[in-house]
Amino acid sequence: MKKWYLAGSVLALMVACQPSSLGELESPLIYGKATPISLDLEVTTILVEDYVIETERIDSISTDGPFNLSLKDAELTIVGRPKKPLYNLTFWSQGVGESVMLKRTKKTMFSFLFNPTEEVSEVKIKGEFNAWNPNNTVLEKKGNSYSTYELLSPGSYQYLYVVDGIEMRDPLNPDSVSNGMGGWNSLITIEGPDPKLVPTIKTETHTSDKVTLTSNNPVEKVYAYWENILLPAEYILMDGQSVSIRIPANAKAKNRSAIRLWAYNEEGVSNDVLIPLNNGQVISSSDQLTRHDNEAMVMYFLMVDRFNNGDAENDRPLNIPEVHPKADYFGGDLIGVAEKMDYFEDLGVNTIWLSPITQNPEGAFGRYPEPETSFSAYHGYWPISNIRVDDRFGGEVDFLVMMDSIRTNGMNVLLDYVANHVHEQHPIYQQNPDWATDLYLPDGTLNTEKWDEHRLTTWFDTFMPTLDLSRMETVDPMTDSAIFWLENYQIDGFRHDATKHIPEIFWRVLTKKIKQYSSETGKPVFQIGETYGSHELIKSYISTGMLDAQFDFNMYDRAVSAFAGAGSLSDLAGSLKESIKYYGDHNLMGYITGNQDRPRFISYADGSLEFGEDTKYAGWNREISIQDTIAYQKLSALTAYMMSIPGIPCIYYGDEYGSPGGNDPDNRRQMQFDGLDAFQTATLERTKKMIEIRRNNLALIYGDTEILEASDNLLVIKRSYFDNTVISVFNTGSQSIEIDIPENGASNFYGVITDKQIKLPPYSFDMITYN
Repeated sequence: MKKWYLAGSVLALMVACQPSSLGELESPLIYGKATPISLDLEVTTILVEDYVIETERIDSISTDGPFNLSLKDAELTIVGRPKKPLYNLTFWSQGVGESVMLKRTKKTMFSFLFNPTEEVSEVKIKGEFNAWNPNNTVLEKKGNSYSTYELLSPGSYQYLYVVDGIEMRDPLNPDSVSNGMGGWNSLITIEGPDPKLVPTIKTETHTSDKVTLTSNNPVEKVYAYWENILLPAEYILMDGQSVSIRIPANAKAKNRSAIRLWAYNEEGVSNDVLIPLNNGQVISSSDQLTRHDNEAMVMYFLMVDRFNNGDAENDRPLNIPEVHPKADYFGGDLIGVAEKMDYFEDLGVNTIWLSPITQNPEGAFGRYPEPETSFSAYHGYWPISNIRVDDRFGGEVDFLVMMDSIRTNGMNVLLDYVANHVHEQHPIYQQNPDWATDLYLPDGTLNTEKWDEHRLTTWFDTFMPTLDLSRMETVDPMTDSAIFWLENYQIDGFRHDATKHIPEIFWRVLTKKIKQYSSETGKPVFQIGETYGSHELIKSYISTGMLDAQFDFNMYDRAVSAFAGAGSLSDLAGSLKESIKYYGDHNLMGYITGNQDRPRFISYADGSLEFGEDTKYAGWNREISIQDTIAYQKLSALTAYMMSIPGIPCIYYGDEYGSPGGNDPDNRRQMQFDGLDAFQTATLERTKKMIEIRRNNLALIYGDTEILEASDNLLVIKRSYFDNTVISVFNTGSQSIEIDIPENGASNFYGVITDKQIKLPPYSFDMITYN
């Protein structure tokens, strides 16, 4: 057993020694890019296994910060108040260090005060800082007032008071903002560093052994990493506001590696920079990318049952009066997916996300009141097995055929994996009913659909037990069932359903097993989660020891509002800044055009749906079709925005041409391959073109991001990677707009370029390319 001792800011074994030059372990300590650690105000605790699976290989741990380190039961405690914005933490093994960035928190204390004008019994707050869950923030009564405080990072936050169950804006705060659904929320802004004074680092030039970057402001210190190895000072040359990084010779032996860089001055921390390398050379062409480069993914999400029927012999709809035809099986299957490889290739996507394909129950379950109907399990989210392919989708044989087709075409497959709950017929529940959480709360009420109040225990419905995944006897078989799909079918990753409803221990155990699989096989695995909630909640599941990313629904909601005409592009720009702040300049977050749980964007854009109405009821009880063809342009603008920002764009099947609909199941109509009208065809062609631009411009994959202009109806975003630049311009107003742009750009959509200006017609956009 190893014994640790503490010496200043170094936690070490007696045998530890530190290298004076760059070294590399034969087998890395840290698998994958290490996510930075956000330091709390005084004390920060991390689980070492989040970064180093084989903790027994660690000889020592050190930091360059003013901290005391202590380790107990694989928990590393970092004690001390950081004076600088950035520090480094290094794990040492055999004289070689692998490092993790430490970032000082920007949070400050903000006080809330509510003075009632009449007698009240309870005051709560719901807002963006507490996942809109009023039970997370209950104000304390002091005299005649109610008060509390929150630790908030710089940025803007919407919120409401909930007084005796009634929502209201803050009477002491005159600032408010539209919620995009016909109402208003109070708004607070926590001031941060002046962005004009903080360093902005841009890629400038590169040679065979060096990368040069520039900063708009003076830089005090640079932290640069090759893989997870901190580059020593001799690899970094600072000359005024120019920074040169020498590429380590080690990189020549690796098909793919990367340099990451952060810098700071007394005003704050720069953007982070990511420079991918191919055998030690900076990647300079999209032709050098492969399907394993996560940043280059363009995702396509399809519901198997609603996509394409390739084999009518496995059709088995219920065809019973209790189930409305919209809620029954349509007949789509895995052979149907395999038959559409040419369609995917022509569209340009390279990653297929399948809805759940595991065996689901026969029969009808659940109830909707108007029209009165139950549901089949066509969607796949009610598993009765986690390792068997549903025979209505073609079973294992057809899944293997589909996998072979996708591999032949050089694409990725992500499987929608359901771990949070099972159907009541699932053997794991039948044999171990105590492995589920309680259906009833202590007060006797049903614990169903309490998404925030009881998010780790709530059931989705009375026939869908939520598993208690805080218990290892439940965690182990469920994580093993996920690994089954990797070992037996070599899928490329997972979209994880209901992420926020599952305790963190599950994600840590699963990710540890995935890393072990990847380490043994050399096959990378991508994990992306589904969480509706605050940035803080979403981010809490993203780390080296848990998920790679999540879908950014906050961004999606703001984009829907902005491009449909209910919100402003200025607010959308604010959301982009927030997402970059929380998830990084080169995040892998999913940016959707729509999904199976939201009404179709185009039906908001054309006025068929109103913000604030019950869109599920509308989908059941109205025939929703396109009312205003300008909505097709608005849909293309939304898609172009998702293609223009950092992260992974994701097309929901049918959005490429403009399928309308209310909420589910109306947003899950049959995919249409033939008979598109002129507007749908034009929309499909625009989608193909913007995907082509995304995949062929490294600026949109690895580039820096700069918001050049943002107002109610105008948004200009610039992405740059060395000599490649793309400027995306959006006009959501009813009047044409003219703006200045750099010369020699090529218009690809609606803009008309003359000299150094582009003119955009109403409700349009462009992606201007520079090479």
